Parts: sequence; structure tokens; C-alpha cells
Amino acid sequence: MIKNTAKPRGRPRTFDELEALERATQVFWSKGYDGVTIDDLVAGMGVARPSLYAVFGDKRTLFLRTLKAYAEKKGARAMKALLSPKSIRDSVAGFLRHDVESATEEGSAVGCLLVCVAPLVDDPEVRQFLQSAAAGGVAMVERRFRDAISAGELPSDFPAGARASQVVDLSRGLTMRAQLGTPRKTLLKDAEEAADLVLLPRGTGRAPSRKARTVRG
Repeated sequence: MIKNTAKPRGRPRTFDELEALERATQVFWSKGYDGVTIDDLVAGMGVARPSLYAVFGDKRTLFLRTLKAYAEKKGARAMKALLSPKSIRDSVAGFLRHDVESATEEGSAVGCLLVCVAPLVDDPEVRQFLQSAAAGGVAMVERRFRDAISAGELPSDFPAGARASQVVDLSRGLTMRAQLGTPRKTLLKDAEEAADLVLLPRGTGRAPSRKARTVRG
């Protein structure tokens, strides 16, 4: 009987790829794309330089991969915050609160990789990705508004598309204010008030009544 004595090629990885990618996120987030060097990434990720290039590629390739992984993770959490509550008001407020809490999370750089770092990168692929991510966020919020219209929570003429864009703009604004040092408590309060403003009926100065915010059963 002939035994297979061939040795495996290369050395086995001594690091967790997903964990290293998460660490790369923090490096880019804290120093910005242009301010990060390969030495920064090697130190921050705990990966040897040859392994970094072999597994993740150059700095640009690594940043794009980091950006996509971050957006996917954040998008899943944002969707949960938006879709879990039963009332539309709680959905919008939860969506905005999530962004504030994410932008001010203890132990992490303040702000958001998508809002505060990536827009400063002069790269067509990065810009295209950010445009697609923003459009996806607007579509997600608009879908929630249309569900609320169908459920009778919002009037039939509620401008779902325009208000969805406003929610995403408000989210970005809250995140940027977090980066500038606005306290979390203030931002959370502003997020609640912003949810009420976004739900104002078309052409009126009054927010929908509490009864209108409850899904009709």
C-alpha cells in the first residue's frame, strides 16, 4: 500500500482572517485611508507583511474588502433596527438611534467608516460602492414607509421616497456630529426628534397622532 507522503504547500495560517479584517477596519477608521501605512496595518492586524499581501492584497484591495465587510455588517444591524419595531415611528427612531450608538460605540473610533473615512478616498470603485450603499439604505427605509402606508399607519400620499432620503441624510448628519465630539446623549435626543419631523404629514405642521403610529390590527 502506497502512502501519500506529499507535504502541504506553504505554512498554515497563524491568524483568523475575519478577526484580522476587523482589526484593519479599526486601523483605517482611526487613521484614515491616506494616513495608513502597510506598517500600520501589519502592527494593527497582527499579520506578517508577506501574509498580509498573500491573503488581502495591497492597501487599496484590503480597504475595499474592509469597506464591503463593514457595510454588510452595519447594513444587517441597521435593517434589524428598522424592521424589528411594530410602529413606523419606533422603526425610524430605532434606525437613527442605531447609527448614533454605532458611531459612539465604546472602544471603537468615533464616527463611521462609510461616512467619515471612505468619502475622502479618491478612487472610482470606492465612490461607486458608497453610492450603491447609500441607494440601498434609502430603498430599505422607503420600503418600510410603504409597508406603513399599506398598514394604514401613514396616509396614502405620504412622500415615502423623499422622506427615506431625508432619513438617510439625517443619519449621516448625526454620525458626522458624533465624529466632531457631540455627546451621545445629545445625539440620541436629536434622533428621537428627527424621527418625529420625518413623519410629519405632507403640507402640515403636525406630527401624526399616537393612534396613527400604531399598526391597525
